[in-house]
Order: sequence, then C-alpha cells, then structure tokens
Amino acid sequence: MSDQSTPQAANAETADREGISRRRLLGTAGATGLVLGAAGGATGYAAAPSTAAAPLTSLGSGRAMFHGKHQPGITDPMQACGHLVAFDLAAGAGRKEAAALLRRWSDTARRLMAGEPAGTRDTDVARDSGPSSLTVTFGFGHSFFGRTGLDGQRPVALDPLPDFSSDHLDKNRSNGDLWVQIGADDSLVAFHALRAIQRDAGSAARVRWQMNGFNRSPGATARPMTARNLMGQVDGTRNPKPSEADFDRRIFVPEQPAKNDRTWMANGSYAVVRRIRMLLDDWEKLSLKGQEDVIGRRKSDGAPLSGGGETTEMDLEKTDEAGNLVVPINAHARITRPDQNGGAAMVRRPFSYHDGFDADGVPDAGLLFICWQADPLRGFVPVQRKLDRGDALSQFIRHEASGLFAVPGGAAEGEYVGQRLLEA
Repeated sequence: MSDQSTPQAANAETADREGISRRRLLGTAGATGLVLGAAGGATGYAAAPSTAAAPLTSLGSGRAMFHGKHQPGITDPMQACGHLVAFDLAAGAGRKEAAALLRRWSDTARRLMAGEPAGTRDTDVARDSGPSSLTVTFGFGHSFFGRTGLDGQRPVALDPLPDFSSDHLDKNRSNGDLWVQIGADDSLVAFHALRAIQRDAGSAARVRWQMNGFNRSPGATARPMTARNLMGQVDGTRNPKPSEADFDRRIFVPEQPAKNDRTWMANGSYAVVRRIRMLLDDWEKLSLKGQEDVIGRRKSDGAPLSGGGETTEMDLEKTDEAGNLVVPINAHARITRPDQNGGAAMVRRPFSYHDGFDADGVPDAGLLFICWQADPLRGFVPVQRKLDRGDALSQFIRHEASGLFAVPGGAAEGEYVGQRLLEA
C-alpha cells in the first residue's frame, strides 16, 4: 500500500489526564500518518518520514487546513480511518440548491477540521477529541453538470471511463452527482464528519452509496515504513512525490488550464475511485514465491526481485541461471511502472476495507482505490488498459464499483468549494 510517516511534535502536556477539548488541542503541532498505494493500479508513494515514531497520544493533535491552493486530502499524509460517500441531487434541486449545499458543507468541513463543533446541532460524538488530521474533500461527478444546467462547464477529462475486462461493476455503488472523501486518524472523528455531512445534505441531496475503509495507524510500527495491503504485500514504494519537479504538472490542473479544461478547475485534480475486491482465499493458496512472482517484489521488505532494497531501481532485464526474467513479464510492479506506460503517473491514497463474509464464508475485503491526477486519460486509463492486457494480479482481484470525479481547487478564505463553478 504505501509509505508511512508519523505524527510530529506530540503535545507535551498531560492531555489524557486533563481531558483536553477539541479546541484546546489546536495549539499542538502535528502531521499525521500514512500515504497508501494500491493493488490494481500504479505503484506506491512514500511521504517523507519523520526520524522517530511519535507516541499514540499525539494522534488527536494533527491538524490539516481547509483553505488553501488545493483541497485537503490529496497530498496530506494518509489517515487511519476513511469514509467515501456519493450523493445524488434530489428531484427538483438544481444549481441554486447545489450552491447552498456546497456552502454548508464547506463551512462544516472548515469547522470540523479546526477541531470545532459542526454547528448548533452538533452531535458531540467527537467532543473529547482533537482534529485528528481530519480532511474533507469534495468532487463533482459527470451527472452533476446536467442536473445543475452547467453542461457547458463539464470538463472533457470527466468523460466516462472506458470499460475494462476486470470490471464487474455494481451501478448502484458507482458514480454519483457529488462525492465526499473523509479521512481522520480517529474513527469517531471520521464518523462525526460523515454524519455532519449527511445531515447537512438535508432535502437537497440523498446518499447514493457509502463505503468505509481503514489503514495502519500512525505509530503502529517501531519506525516509519511502507504499509501493507490485505494481501500482505508492501505497497506504496513508487508513488510520485510532491518534492519532484513535475509533481504538480502530473497531479493538478494548472492555474491556466488548457483549452480542453475549465478555468474553474484551476489547481484542482481528478479522482478515480474503484472498489477493488481481493480474492483472498485464492491468493492465500499461492506459495510465497508464487505471490512474489505475481507482484514482482519480495513480500518481506518490498524489494524488487532483481535485488537490492525497497527503493532500489528494478532491473527489468535481469535473468536467472536458466535465462528466465527474474521479474516476470506479467508481474504487477513491472506493468505499472511509469516508464512502461508513457510516463503515466498518479498519486494513490486508498483505504483497505472489509465488509464481512458471504454465505460461503468468503471475505468481502480489498481496497477502496483512490488515485489523483491532472488528467485521467493520461494517468489512470493507460495504466489500467495495460493491466487489462496481462497483469498477473488480475486473476486475484475484481473491480466492483467505479467513479470519476472533478475535484476543484481549494477554497480561499471566505469562499466555499466549487464557488467559481456555481457562481460563474
């Protein structure tokens, strides 16, 4: 899945004994958790790790900012708990109602991310918690523009994704007019935000689908390290990093968008969301070598089968004594490399999920895959098409739901998310 950095600068006060309120915790510095990659997409990304794992008592103090150039929840370190929820506008609701809803949602998100109550009707679920690195991110689906009379403002990049051979999509759990991503390092804080967002929707929109996910908690390992997915594989070594010179060009729409994009999407990004079920019973029948050949990396430490450590460049031409490629030709890590896909790159921040067992005792578990890119036709689509043609991992996963959402740039002080679209 991905690389893990840990909370910084833990609160030196005896927070637990004093019962620090959400507002008082804001004085403590903190940067959270995990940045997770995925199975079934491109390979992973490591946030810059801290020098030492912080104690768990610091988890609540992490705070992400609502206002900014980009929306939160894209480059922020990945959190331990997540909710994804899509809404459809109610019958008769249009542009005016959507603008009022985004104004409410933005105000609620700003308050909760600051560790404040949601408003006068706050449920007190997170009353005793700090911000816990909460992020709330908003996006628009393809159908949103028709429902609000804004077809002319729909970006070309939001055209529906093509069909893929691994798709077994449930239409009831796919797409949607509006999409909200919630992440936090505390499950009650995350649920509190989910409930507040759902209540704010009121009569303007109804929930279309909702999914819950989790990741390894910050501080759960002796040192910051790349996380593992539910297949037990180290996953998240090669995600593009914000420190790279071309990161913004690959992940965000430029401030002066190209003619095939829309000015309201400046500094925004496009999120592809896929519910990818892992066929764990079949996967766990493979030998260790079989699993490593499917991925192309050692299970123990994520190092490429061609040798070295986790971050060692993979040698795609290396052969064994019999002349066979050490990294199989259909290995997942080989196929998803950007240099094997015309430079296609995306930032992936997914959550694992487990939704119980079916009647035969088969686990319904896998990955809530979320990837970010400036243009999905140059990011997700070419990689997934290549995976479709011969990825060894494909027989152990199944794509069961899908969505593509335009996520506008961040809201400035006094603005709400999407205002430049809805009030143009």
